[in-house]
Amino acid sequence: MLKRKQSSRVEAPPMTDFGPDETLTDSADILWINKAWVHSLLRACAIISVISVCMNTPKTFEHYPPLQYVTFTLDTLLMFLYTAEMIAKMHIRGIVKGDNSYMKDRWCMFDGFMVIFLWVSLVLQVFEIAKVVDQMSPWRMLRIPRALIMIRAFRIYFRFELPRSRINNILKRSGEQIWSVSIFLLFFLLLYGILGVQMFGTFNYHCVTNDTQNGTVSWNNLAIPDTHCSPDGEGYQCPMGFKCVDLKDLGLSRQELGYSGFNELGSSIFTVYEAASQEGWVFLMYRAIDSFPRWRSYFYFITLIFFLAWLVKNVFIAVIIETFAEIRVQFQQMWGSRSSTTSTATTQMFHEDSAGGWQLVAVDVNKPHGRAPACLQQLIRSSVFHMFILSMVAVDVIVAASNYYKGENYTRVYDEFYLAEVAFTVLFDLEALLKIWCLGFGGYISSSLHKFESLLVVGTTLHIYPDLYHSQFTYFQVLRVVRLIKISPALEDFVYKIFGPGKKLGSLVVFTASLLIVMSAISLQMFCFVEELDRFTTFPRAFMSMFQILTQEGWIDVMDQTLVAVGDMWAPVVAIYFILYHLFATLILLSLFVAVILDNLELDEDLKKLKQLKQSEANADTKEKLPLRLRIFEKFPNRPQMVKISKLPSDFSVPRIRESFMKQFIDRQQQDTSCLFRRLPSASSSSCDHSKRPAIEDSRYIDQKLRRSTFSIRARNLLEKETTINKILRACTRQRMLSGSFEGQPAKERSILGVQHHIRQERRSLRHGSTSQRITRGKSLETLTQDHSSTVRYRNSQREDSDIKMIQEKKEQAEMKRKVQEEELRENHPYFDKPLFIVGREHRFRNFCRTIVRARFNVMKPDPITGAVKHTKYHQLYDLLGLVTYLDWVMIVVTICSCISMMFESPFTRVMHVPTLQIGEYVFVIFMSIELNLKIMADGLFFTPPPSSGTFGGVMDIFIYLVSLIFLCWLPNNVPPESGAQLLMMLRSLRPLRIFKLVPQMRKVVRELLKGFKEIFLVSILLLTLMLVFASFGVQLFAGKLAKCNDPTIERREDCHGIFRINVSVSKNLNLKLKEGEKKPGFWVPRVWANPRNFNFDNVGNAMLALFEVLSLKGWVEVRDVIIHRVGPIHGIYIHVFVFLGCMIGLTLFVGVVIANFNENKGTALLTVDQRRWEDLKSRLKIAQPLHLPPRPENGVFRAKMYDITQHPFFKRGIAVLVLAQSLLLSVKWDVDDPVTFPLATMSVVFTLIFVLEVTMKLIAMSPAGYWQSRRNRYDLLVTSLGVVWIVLHFSLRNEYTYMMGACVIVLRFFTICGKHVTLKMLLLTVVVSMYKSFFIIVGMFLLLLCYAFAGVVLFGTVKYGENINRHANFSTAGKAITVLFRIVTGEDWNKIMHDCMVTAPFCTPDKQRYWETDCGNYAGALIYFCSFYVIIAYIMLNLLVAIIVENFSLFYSTEEDQLLSYNDLRHFQIIWNMVDDKREGLITTSRVKFLLRLLRGRLEVDLDKDKLLFKHMCYEMERLHNGGDVTFHDVLSMLSYRSVDIRKSLQVEELLAREQLEYTIEEEVAKQTIRMWLKKCLKRMRTKQQQSCSIIDSLRDGQQHLRPFFPPSIETTLPSEEVNTNNQDNPSQPEQNSGLQQLLSPTLSDRNGFCHDSSELSRPQRKLGQWRLSAGRSSMRSMTLKMNPVSDQASSGSEVKKWWTRQLTVESDESGDDLTDI
Repeated sequence: MLKRKQSSRVEAPPMTDFGPDETLTDSADILWINKAWVHSLLRACAIISVISVCMNTPKTFEHYPPLQYVTFTLDTLLMFLYTAEMIAKMHIRGIVKGDNSYMKDRWCMFDGFMVIFLWVSLVLQVFEIAKVVDQMSPWRMLRIPRALIMIRAFRIYFRFELPRSRINNILKRSGEQIWSVSIFLLFFLLLYGILGVQMFGTFNYHCVTNDTQNGTVSWNNLAIPDTHCSPDGEGYQCPMGFKCVDLKDLGLSRQELGYSGFNELGSSIFTVYEAASQEGWVFLMYRAIDSFPRWRSYFYFITLIFFLAWLVKNVFIAVIIETFAEIRVQFQQMWGSRSSTTSTATTQMFHEDSAGGWQLVAVDVNKPHGRAPACLQQLIRSSVFHMFILSMVAVDVIVAASNYYKGENYTRVYDEFYLAEVAFTVLFDLEALLKIWCLGFGGYISSSLHKFESLLVVGTTLHIYPDLYHSQFTYFQVLRVVRLIKISPALEDFVYKIFGPGKKLGSLVVFTASLLIVMSAISLQMFCFVEELDRFTTFPRAFMSMFQILTQEGWIDVMDQTLVAVGDMWAPVVAIYFILYHLFATLILLSLFVAVILDNLELDEDLKKLKQLKQSEANADTKEKLPLRLRIFEKFPNRPQMVKISKLPSDFSVPRIRESFMKQFIDRQQQDTSCLFRRLPSASSSSCDHSKRPAIEDSRYIDQKLRRSTFSIRARNLLEKETTINKILRACTRQRMLSGSFEGQPAKERSILGVQHHIRQERRSLRHGSTSQRITRGKSLETLTQDHSSTVRYRNSQREDSDIKMIQEKKEQAEMKRKVQEEELRENHPYFDKPLFIVGREHRFRNFCRTIVRARFNVMKPDPITGAVKHTKYHQLYDLLGLVTYLDWVMIVVTICSCISMMFESPFTRVMHVPTLQIGEYVFVIFMSIELNLKIMADGLFFTPPPSSGTFGGVMDIFIYLVSLIFLCWLPNNVPPESGAQLLMMLRSLRPLRIFKLVPQMRKVVRELLKGFKEIFLVSILLLTLMLVFASFGVQLFAGKLAKCNDPTIERREDCHGIFRINVSVSKNLNLKLKEGEKKPGFWVPRVWANPRNFNFDNVGNAMLALFEVLSLKGWVEVRDVIIHRVGPIHGIYIHVFVFLGCMIGLTLFVGVVIANFNENKGTALLTVDQRRWEDLKSRLKIAQPLHLPPRPENGVFRAKMYDITQHPFFKRGIAVLVLAQSLLLSVKWDVDDPVTFPLATMSVVFTLIFVLEVTMKLIAMSPAGYWQSRRNRYDLLVTSLGVVWIVLHFSLRNEYTYMMGACVIVLRFFTICGKHVTLKMLLLTVVVSMYKSFFIIVGMFLLLLCYAFAGVVLFGTVKYGENINRHANFSTAGKAITVLFRIVTGEDWNKIMHDCMVTAPFCTPDKQRYWETDCGNYAGALIYFCSFYVIIAYIMLNLLVAIIVENFSLFYSTEEDQLLSYNDLRHFQIIWNMVDDKREGLITTSRVKFLLRLLRGRLEVDLDKDKLLFKHMCYEMERLHNGGDVTFHDVLSMLSYRSVDIRKSLQVEELLAREQLEYTIEEEVAKQTIRMWLKKCLKRMRTKQQQSCSIIDSLRDGQQHLRPFFPPSIETTLPSEEVNTNNQDNPSQPEQNSGLQQLLSPTLSDRNGFCHDSSELSRPQRKLGQWRLSAGRSSMRSMTLKMNPVSDQASSGSEVKKWWTRQLTVESDESGDDLTDI
């Protein structure tokens, strides 16, 4: 996004002050208000005020009673101070009067309100101290606005060096974008809310005991665990002793049942948002599965997660990135630009290396000022010293990581780890002292790296003090690992690139912390008085709750507990409050971190083009060498294939000759002759290598080719004349442009087409012209300045041309060298390119195999005559069929069928014992055997140019085949767990990966992932370093301290024995209260002293695993609670800091790197601003379609009136309001037994009749044919027709199916709202295109899911049920495994599922003979399985979806100033096309293109007065595209887009070369056509004059003789001879004139009628005085004689043609001036 925004940078803008006006007038009588220290004091007091608010809670005063008086004293002082400030400002400014009065300044108004609320808070606290007002009363909510005073502490930074209008524009656009995306999110929430209400309704049916009575429901009446059920048998059925009952009918209130569900539209939208946050959604789905049909639940919730959580919500990230990119560019001066990684104490200087080259070397500016000897100074600068210190740091890190918990009986104080820490601390202290001695204290402390080292030295020195050992100072010890980043330069550069410009990231961290503090203070005052709610009693608890919402872990629990505590009245308000905070924190705030990281990864603009050229050169270099597997043949001696010429009459034996030499000798002359023949008619039809050369051919190349050929001299003359004429044409164009022939035109503003055409012409004239000829003596200073700028542009363009040509030549040379090497190997080594060294190169069997392997569907073949490809109606289907070969299609089908067969396998239905499943194995192995044999025989195995196993995919195919073959031959009956047989069964699960190899687009996805491996690896190292730091700290502080007795009443280990009763958690949804004397269900268990079940910090390995789970933001709340409860509240800071760093920086860093790699692999990372805009424009034009709106009828008044009504904006808005109103009728479920359903359905009937009227009006206005042209109208007609059918069925049947049909019709009509709103339509188009572009990524994710599902069935198919492995979530079948893995992709308790699969003996029943007989898991297998799956899918694949959405959002939602062609331009073109394409076929003839171009206005207008030549170029380009055939909508639009941009800036190298070659060819052809037409007109006028009567001719001759004395002696007029006139009169036919004209232009590339060798001399035309005038600067006119004899010799023909054309093209005609300007 930043690439598109950098061009709008403002140079030296004025300061815009959005901060407070703190500097008042100097004449004020109150002077202290202007003091700087007063302003600083007031800002500090703002922070103190927030602290006072955070301490002002009843629970805090209960724990610390003196704080009540402390806060009262602070508030009193703050009140007096701020009141004095307010009075002083009112006195100086005035209260109301004046332009700068107190009431007219926004910041003063804000300060005034803060003072008022400070007074209110102080008065309220007085009443609380006096016991007049209860401390737990809701009056405490009056303190809520006081937290906003934090803004005063930071508002001084609201000053930007930009114009105020620019800032307002940025804020306005950003707000509009965020508002639009919020409306888009609300649209989907409303859609899924309506669907949830109609598909599910209430979740109130539970399984209860048979003796449950009304009003007596308690925890003991419910099933354990609480289970939903279906009364009609479509879902779960209760077991024996239980019945399925609606708890609402048994007397439970809404507060007891919970607020989640689909009871009505409000609660449904609330539930949908909860599910879209990917928190708790799976439990909602399990409730729906138990209550309703299974397919309905899967469809609803999986699509909800896909669309809302993965697509729609990620649009927010795109909005923030787009907005931040623009703001970042505008605030460049405030944030600072990127700088190099060179230290502040160093600079860079040029240094000559040993090879004679120059390089930049970092040189220390501050020479060492220490007193150490020179040898020590040289030592600290040596690499040996540097590596020694880093190796010691690495050893220290390893020793610290080796620490572990040694048990309760270990009482040694000074262990080996402590002694090692002391030794390392002393070593690093000596290192610091040595550096200070060598560099001096000033030189040492000047480096930021030395500052960090000195901080570590001080901290670790204090840490080894016995009383401080294993305290908070341990952080300094473990932070030494950060110094290891210096080992890898790549890692160091990457870290600096991310964290080096720390002002942006630091500002964002401060903003996040401030937001958390303010929101915590607000929530604290809002809920601290609520009874039975302990989450907001004190500020630390409030802060932890709001931080928990920020990380999304368990945020629903926080909200649900608050909703239950506040009651039904305030529950909606509280829910909106939490949702808005969650929306801002998770979608906007986290997206800001992604935007900052992407901006830090962005390259500077001046490096992009250089890297493009370097990348092109690197690609050319890599193609030059053959792969190593082929270069092996060079090590063997040459054995070329020889042939013997047998049919030669000779008495001597003829030696054997190389076969390749004989073929080359036989075919060389024929190739040269055919190439020349093909080249003569036209350049476009040439298939020789000449077409690859530039437009201006080298004369030496032509001479060599002509001398080498045996063609006639006449052909050589033709080629020379062709080259000469081309040079003359370009010289003429250059002279006319430089001589100011375009001057004197009216001063009308040019369109973008005309501007870009002028730029192209000027650039070409600068390229082909000589700069020295443009500066003459008589020019003014302004003209000389323009000439100098033209010279600079000429040199720049010449340099660019040389770079591009050099790269092109380098690529061609690399390809030629590669081909030559292959040909030499093929000639000299008989076993080269022989499959398996057996089958011959041209053997029939190999050719047969090649035919089978390479055969593919190709129906859209080009026409053999015209070359045009005929577009069919089903071309997309044909493209899909032609995507891969027939053989690959067969294997794709076979692989899919085999995967379907594997899905029926389970631990209880094994392929070894089920013959039906074995059929699939046999079919797969047989077909794959045939496929591999065919491919190996066709392309070879490994040592052939295109081997079948030369890539990773080919090796994977062979591996999968061998695994399948071995398993099919073995089919073991007994498979022990953790054996080779089980491993072989797991390797079978790789079979779906064959699709990656067979489909090219899937291979592309894999390549894109692997190309970004380096950056992903660096991010992984950074996260592992972060985890290692916190893991080492956690081991040293928490090892052995997390163990606790499972009985919470026992504190000591000695008392932890015996048994106790533990309560069972029955339900998470119900909120039942225990009755008096009632106990929760439970059972007796033994007391055990142990660590928490899922984590501990006893060693670094377990700590790293726990922190990895925390890094995924799953389970960290449990870790926090355990640490706070068992170690101490102060240690809760540890986990919060790690989560903040991991969530805000670590995970967002993954997102940013994946997006950056996606852009780089697509080639967009190195694109400049203009190139990126061009790529966006091309993508938009591909999606653009012609309008399907018929024109306004002119023949009928009534139809015209209907047309005007239906197209009026108010009519469209009214229809949209009616659609929304009809959709709201689905706010409650339409049930047959509900009495409200029929009135709602009747109202829907009325709405449907209105829509029928709308369709009828449109049919009348547009006619049925015109109405049918629009897809949107067709959809409306379909929905309206279904609505009419539903009306009939509704009043005739009136059952549940008719109500269901009516709801479906309303939902289908609800989608039409997007088409009626521009923003919704655009955002929906973003989502649709993102789905289309991410199709293969989604398929790749599903294939990985399938592979892991097959492996999970083998590994964990029989694992016993645990905390999260239950009847809904298990690996018993592949289908259930896919569901569990999809749940893991969303991160829903994936770590708990992993720990359930880690269960081992004695907590399970092992079996060493058959893995399906045991219920144990696999510890190592579960660790590798779940961690690898979560990293690949959640961290990488899902972020690719984010990258695609970001790209497409910028594509469709870019602003007008960032677009090369705006939406108004495209809309205008669509309207004009709609006028020209009256048949609405999407095709027009080339003759209509001229009419269309003349109708264009605005930026696409072609001014025929100025740009007539451009008009001809555009018309000819369209004619040339399909050889005169019809052109499509996108053909014309693409041509206009190319003509509207500066191709030098917007196009990349490859595309630029092709486009310039095309435009050169078009320019030549149009010039020749223009000359032809001009000569035709001239000859036509000549014929007309020659056919006049003799009297007129005689009078003209007399007139010329009469005027002859007026001519200077040097001027001579040549008269036509009588013989020629006679011939013209006797044979005045036009074909002869045309044939003569063809003789003139026969040597050109554009002539297609051949060359007439037998032609006579063309007569010399008669011209009147003044008809030919020499150009300025000439003083004489010479006679002109048209002579061209193609049979003449080489020298005379070339010079004659050159002189004649030079004279003809440098004159100016009075009669045909318009024609000459077209040349």
